Amino acid sequence: MKPLLELRGVSKIFPTVVANDAVDLFINEGEIHAILGENGAGKSTLMKMIYGVSQPDAGEIIWRGKKVTVRSPAHARSLRIGMVFQHFSLFESLTVAENISLAVKGSLPDLSRRIEEAGKNFGLPVAPDTLVHSLSVGERQRVEIIRCILQSPQLLIMDEPTSVLPPQGVEQLFNTLRKLKSEGCSILYISHKLDEIRSLCDKATILRDGKVVNTAIPSQESAQSLAHMMIGRDIPHATHADPDSGGKTLLQIENLAYTPADPFATTLIDTSLHVNAGEIVGIAGVSGNGQNELMRLISGEDLVPANQGKITIDGETVNRLDPIRRRRLGLAFVPEERLGRGAVPELSLGQNSLLTGLETGLARWGLIRFGPVKQRATECISDNDVRCGGPMAIAGSLSGGNLQKFIVGREMALAPKLLVLSQPTWGVDVGAASAIRQALINLRDQGTAILVVSEELEELFEVTDRLHTIYQGQLSPAVKTRETTVTHIGEWMTGQFLTVTSSEHSTNRQAGC
Repeated sequence: MKPLLELRGVSKIFPTVVANDAVDLFINEGEIHAILGENGAGKSTLMKMIYGVSQPDAGEIIWRGKKVTVRSPAHARSLRIGMVFQHFSLFESLTVAENISLAVKGSLPDLSRRIEEAGKNFGLPVAPDTLVHSLSVGERQRVEIIRCILQSPQLLIMDEPTSVLPPQGVEQLFNTLRKLKSEGCSILYISHKLDEIRSLCDKATILRDGKVVNTAIPSQESAQSLAHMMIGRDIPHATHADPDSGGKTLLQIENLAYTPADPFATTLIDTSLHVNAGEIVGIAGVSGNGQNELMRLISGEDLVPANQGKITIDGETVNRLDPIRRRRLGLAFVPEERLGRGAVPELSLGQNSLLTGLETGLARWGLIRFGPVKQRATECISDNDVRCGGPMAIAGSLSGGNLQKFIVGREMALAPKLLVLSQPTWGVDVGAASAIRQALINLRDQGTAILVVSEELEELFEVTDRLHTIYQGQLSPAVKTRETTVTHIGEWMTGQFLTVTSSEHSTNRQAGC
């Protein structure tokens, strides 16, 4: 089979790290090829060189048998190479259709129709006239994927595409990718979900520390053997004992009926939940069903209007308290959006430590204590295996997974009473994800109340004690995680719990009569 793309001895060197070291890679026409590796292994850098975002320092890129210098993403698109980035490249003040029009020809009405059709066919629904700033991270990823598909690429680079899908939608996407493959499109597929790799991909190239260390046929490997190739060791499974059933309620949400000012945001309908000390509660749901609105109300970025419900932290009503005063009550928070909300891209890791740790000994008499700031960041980097150039490394220079490890580690190091996390291991490799999950369980065992919002059902079933699902702004009743199944929760993620709840209410009314 004739290679569509060849990389020969490609290297990329940055001042503090060799990102890629003499990488050889061969992608055949009509092949789905996985790129596997830990965070910081060099996957994103390699993809950026193929897409023309950066240039190799050594080596050759061969496209359809001819040596090329991919000068820019526009040049890559003209070669029919498309890419979905882990960190998105959308203009927040434009609509979905307007963003896609910057890369795809056609009138806005025509593009809107094509966007809706692609969303329906791929299981990636998004409204074309929605302003991007009002979309959740998961919804923005849908826009990136649709924009790529509408360009009819011969090579499609996809980074964690199923993180926005419920279990029922994954197979629909896979069927579409297999159809693209049958029509001659090649796909470079980056994912940390190894079972997906085994199901979908024809071949895998494994990177470690910037070098190719192995190639494999995923269907002939186990998830454990692929993980061992990636990180060079076996991955321990998080151990999870029963929770402390008598813990104090540290987060209480009562009858939250919140209508955001943004017309494209999701209205929360009669939302109630509680999280006790010494337990982990999870919320499952497809992105865009109200998770972002709920998280902003808990963090204090948005305030609860009068007569629209009540939020208490450690027994104190916080409806009108800003984020700083909520943190003083013991709240730590990890948002789903790493760059901009979780960290300031232009600041160093040390400076980003200061953002949430200012009142934990990092300042005195209003002056920054630079020694403790550097020490705090250094400890976070070491404890969480963050691959970077040290505490002075700029946050925006880190890979998505390494930045996520730093943000989660920074918040856990505050020893909070209440820890709220949204998508805690999104884009994080399997080894680091396992370590984060075990750290959350350890924190729970020390008495912290933890609320986890995630689209990763495997993650929720591994760490949580109780589970809710959210659909179109409505929260399901809680179920004990050990007493339910992935299939059941997957059905609830599509709103089936609403039928059950309505039926129960009807039965109760009849019994009352």
